[in-house]
Amino acid sequence: MDPGSLSPREFDVVVWGATGFTGRLVASHLLERYGAAGDLRWAVGGRSARRLEAVREELGPGANGLSILVGDGGDAAAMDAVARRTKVVCSTAGPFARYGTELVAACARRGTHYCDITAEGQWIRRMVDEHEAAARASGARLVPCCGFDSIPSDLGCFFINEAMRSRTGRPCAEVKLLVRRLRGAISGGTAASLLKLIEDVRDDRDARRMLADPYSLNPDGERSGPDGPDRRGTAWDEDVDSWTAPFVMAAINTRVVRRSNALMNYAYGRDFRYDEAQMTGRGLRGRAVAAGMSGTLGAIVGMAWFRPTRWLLRTFVLPSPGQGPDARRRARGAFDMLLVGRNDTAELRACVQGDRDPGYELTSRMLGESAVCLARDETTPNVGGGFWTPASCFGDRLIERLERNARMTFTIESDG
Repeated sequence: MDPGSLSPREFDVVVWGATGFTGRLVASHLLERYGAAGDLRWAVGGRSARRLEAVREELGPGANGLSILVGDGGDAAAMDAVARRTKVVCSTAGPFARYGTELVAACARRGTHYCDITAEGQWIRRMVDEHEAAARASGARLVPCCGFDSIPSDLGCFFINEAMRSRTGRPCAEVKLLVRRLRGAISGGTAASLLKLIEDVRDDRDARRMLADPYSLNPDGERSGPDGPDRRGTAWDEDVDSWTAPFVMAAINTRVVRRSNALMNYAYGRDFRYDEAQMTGRGLRGRAVAAGMSGTLGAIVGMAWFRPTRWLLRTFVLPSPGQGPDARRRARGAFDMLLVGRNDTAELRACVQGDRDPGYELTSRMLGESAVCLARDETTPNVGGGFWTPASCFGDRLIERLERNARMTFTIESDG
């Protein structure tokens, strides 16, 4: 039983890290969709009362009554106090391996539901190992990766499998996701998380092994299957007549999708295969673009591996946490992902699209709507306490919310 169910919580949702760029966007989305004095009782939180007051002022007169919670993410007592006051925490305070551990621990203890936008697989693995038992006992549902990492991939795979099952009576035996279009900026928080991940992997052999394992996020005893390493280098894909390059987010997305399959009692099958890549076009130009993208990704990882060049990346190349594009640039962003699924009798193609900047604007909406799902218990049947994925926890309930409130679409393009 959730200990929090014994007495009402003061808030339904607390946006933690609300002074950061993405945190402010989450708060703006909740204010726009649900107001500050409606039936969703929510608040903003973070380390600095002064900066939180500035955020409330920036949100406008409609946010005047919005409550503020203050605490240091590294202070276990402070995070416990936050967790006890709310039904759900949605966190944007990364890098999560540096700032998020005590908050997760508090939520797991106190039966407080939780979602975030991390892409730090090594940290997720550690949190599951350390706090799964407490979360199951308390009833806390903890759902990392509720932003562009990894909702389009995870819910897109869920969507195409449900469609295939309705047509053929069976799920897809394999799905590949191909990024057709991606227009937007990498967030400062994502950049900081990427650098922290590489730093951890460089200094920890176990973390390196975990990062290389395609099933590293699966539950204990379920870390095997037919998939191998993520795609590397350029490749020609006959299904879409295009050259492809590695997709930078595949390292987390693929593992989240495989964890979803395991958590849903292998709804896609035990021999299910999944991978991701980015399309670059046909001909010599497409091949050159793919080679350039592969080389750039390799160079960034190589620079992040060593302390002096990592400093150069952090200082001169990548955005800093708290920075991001203005509203006009965010409005010009978009993404378009094609999913090709097949089993031994049929092929199906689906797409997941969004018409705003995916790393900022859409990520904030995905996280906000995930938090509302948790606050209103809009989860799939038999989801109790523990660590979940977006697909295994929310399924089509979150798809409906994203299509209604987050400028995203999930559609079937063609039946093969």
